[in-house]
Amino acid sequence: MAATFHGVGATVAALSSSSSPSNSFGSKKLLSSPSRSFSVRKRASFTVVRSDGSVNFDLNSKGRRAQQLIANAVATKADSSPVSSSSKPGHELLLFEALREGLEEEMERDPRVCVMGEDVGHYGGSYKVTKGLATKFGDLRVLDTPIAENSFTGMGIGAAMTGLRPVVEGMNMGFLLLAFNQISNNCGMLHYTSGGQFTIPIVIRGPGGVGRQLGAEHSQRLESYFQSIPGIQMVACSTPYNAKGLMKAAIRSENPVILFEHVLLYNLKERIPDEDYICNLEEAEMVRPGEHVTILTYSRMRYHVMQAAKTLVNKGYDPEVIDIRSLKPFDLYTIGNSVKKTHRVLIVEECMRTGGIGASLTAAITENFNDYLDAPITCLSSQDVPTPYAGTLEEWTVVQPAQIVTAVEQLCQ
Repeated sequence: MAATFHGVGATVAALSSSSSPSNSFGSKKLLSSPSRSFSVRKRASFTVVRSDGSVNFDLNSKGRRAQQLIANAVATKADSSPVSSSSKPGHELLLFEALREGLEEEMERDPRVCVMGEDVGHYGGSYKVTKGLATKFGDLRVLDTPIAENSFTGMGIGAAMTGLRPVVEGMNMGFLLLAFNQISNNCGMLHYTSGGQFTIPIVIRGPGGVGRQLGAEHSQRLESYFQSIPGIQMVACSTPYNAKGLMKAAIRSENPVILFEHVLLYNLKERIPDEDYICNLEEAEMVRPGEHVTILTYSRMRYHVMQAAKTLVNKGYDPEVIDIRSLKPFDLYTIGNSVKKTHRVLIVEECMRTGGIGASLTAAITENFNDYLDAPITCLSSQDVPTPYAGTLEEWTVVQPAQIVTAVEQLCQ
């Protein structure tokens, strides 16, 4: 796979003195330098949820690896500082605003960056990730397209081949199945099949995951579909901080990157730095250090795990929580060090159980760290059924915190 990528880790090439491809197993890069969104075919409204778990219903309020720069989005201890929020450094953003800020900064930095997709222009996208960008950068750099995912995805790939850096927005991840041929046969393979003559620096992004009664076709989790395509990198954001950092890194990458965003996390709020930064595309984030069991998760399930972690701590367990973030390739360095410490692994995902990210992660851990395991790997996944429209049934198909608590108790017996 490394031979297929054109210098994996090129997201930080402009900031790194090394030009050799990085290895996802041993890479320790996490760099900072000094100085996109989808529409959905129907609008949705959500409460504002801060990354510490508090809820705000006012929608009008404006490695040493991951530990070097990435602060825990869900604090393990309460902040006892008397300093008010307004006096703290940085600025607060919702996740969709962080995506927009990252995209806007990259469009200002590099005139080759452009955006295309349905309703991304003057409408600003259904979740307003691209709001105001068409007015600022013009209709040619923020291009509204017809409802034809295969056409504008192919156009974006062609634009990347000629030297542009397009950001293609899928109105919903489920609709990108219409562009599967372009993503698999062109986007992922052209660098290899052209003998290295072309690079495809494209970002494909959009909302997915189980929302609130959006129905089966609007609740797709396509990570499992795209993970088998050679030459594609995949990342999933879970906080405003890493949403912006991953967006910027993906745009700077020489590889095609699919950025997965969860529809229920767009109104998550967090304070992020004022200075410029990026996140490594191949690096996991240590959310909560622990000793008894390694819990690997990503995207929305990060918050279900952290909710369960509070209960587990009260029961005397000390779970280590890792947001894997990089869905392809896996950060086996961080994961492996954790497995060697805890000797037990629980994987929690919203992806389907059959052929999902959890299945691939289980295989990778078994192949590389089986001798360090004291118990079989446990994987909690969504049920292999189309997501029901009824809210109560929808909830039953997705992993809940109580199931995570039970699984840890069984693993640690």
